[in-house]
Amino acid sequence: MKVIICGAGQVGLQIARHLAGEQNDVTVVDVNADLVRHATDTLDVQGVTGYASYPDVLKTAGAEDADMIIAATHSDEVNMVTCQVAHSIFNIDRKIARLRAKSYNDPEYGDLYMRDHLPIEVIISPEREVAEAAMRRLSASAAFDTEIFMDGKAQLLGLSIGEDCPLVNTALRQLTDLFSTLRSVVVGIRRNRKLFAPEPNDQVLPGDDCYIFCHSDDVERTLEAFGKSQRKLERMVIVGGGNVGRMVAHRLEESPGRVRAKMIERSRTTAEEAAEELERTIVLHGDGLDEQLLNEAGIARADAMLAVTNDDKTNILAAVRAKHAGCPMAIALINDPSLEPMMGPLGIDAHINPRATTVGSILRHIRHGRVKSVYSIGDSEAEIIEAEVLPTSPMAGARLRDVAFPEGALVGGVMKNGEVLRPSGGLRVEVGDTVAIFALSEDIPAVEQLMLVAHDYVL
Repeated sequence: MKVIICGAGQVGLQIARHLAGEQNDVTVVDVNADLVRHATDTLDVQGVTGYASYPDVLKTAGAEDADMIIAATHSDEVNMVTCQVAHSIFNIDRKIARLRAKSYNDPEYGDLYMRDHLPIEVIISPEREVAEAAMRRLSASAAFDTEIFMDGKAQLLGLSIGEDCPLVNTALRQLTDLFSTLRSVVVGIRRNRKLFAPEPNDQVLPGDDCYIFCHSDDVERTLEAFGKSQRKLERMVIVGGGNVGRMVAHRLEESPGRVRAKMIERSRTTAEEAAEELERTIVLHGDGLDEQLLNEAGIARADAMLAVTNDDKTNILAAVRAKHAGCPMAIALINDPSLEPMMGPLGIDAHINPRATTVGSILRHIRHGRVKSVYSIGDSEAEIIEAEVLPTSPMAGARLRDVAFPEGALVGGVMKNGEVLRPSGGLRVEVGDTVAIFALSEDIPAVEQLMLVAHDYVL
């Protein structure tokens, strides 16, 4: 498949890495020659320097016979015009645009012009994706990472293992004997900053970050087994009143639990806009790092604090200050993946990587139609791929023990006729079943070959 990716920033580069690794013909377009050079030097892609919305630039990039265009530049307007040019001049069938501005994503307006006038098949809103990720973190307060799979019937939990975890130094194969009815599988372990797919004889050690795929009905039991407990969310402090902060506040206001939220915003104008837009959320104007203001917001009595400003360092320091004040859960928005290893030592409970959430959302829309979900773990170190088993798949009709999975891949769950089952060697996979597989980045192409989904993309 021939794909043009407009924008060679963090998101565009990650998408290019995924698609080029799957033997697609990828061309990256960006006005910044240094970014284009970096992409072509590090990846098996072609590069074109210029404005993505210019027809001559797209023609040079090969738009005349391209199958798909992904507009992920820093400008919403450039992304929209790029898709219009791709449609009107080059008749490219599949067009994806990243649009950040809230107004463009407002259903009151967006549905009208997008449906009737702008030829964009898929719109990705990073702010909405981050807000959804934040709500998932808050719903699983004991986990540093979480994602929903299999129509909400399964969930991925990221759990940090402490000294008090009952399962420390226990071989993973023994978990089945200890919890025979628990539908949970440890699919990934990060130890000493290295992520790997564990073997049955591997043990869980203090300091590990474990990724566990489990049935949604067994989330509470899984947390208890690993020495974790859920906290009820009643009071919330949000640092940052931008689009993400407001979206989360709106969701909290609409939640059945009627969470009492307070927001801190440094910009007076933004604070006033947030106060006018929100109904029950109390908005305070000031610096989220100000200890006195945090105390005024009731940080010591809050059940959780979410820092979602545009500055990573502010988010980290606000989260650390909240933990120091006694807040049991602090979540920070982190754009720079190199800062992620600091979260644990600093005592920050969870973090959200906007790039990972956006990349995962785009991948869900550009992969084969039988792929139902793709979730990127860490700095694109691994993925959870959820897909329906096709008749031509090597897995169809085979028992899991007989499938030649690569070393860096583990099956997290299998859904048959709407029921999520814990995988076992003797479980036979049939056509139409849904399988969720954890795969390290280098093993993703092999896993997709097993599912027979590579090189056949639809929207």
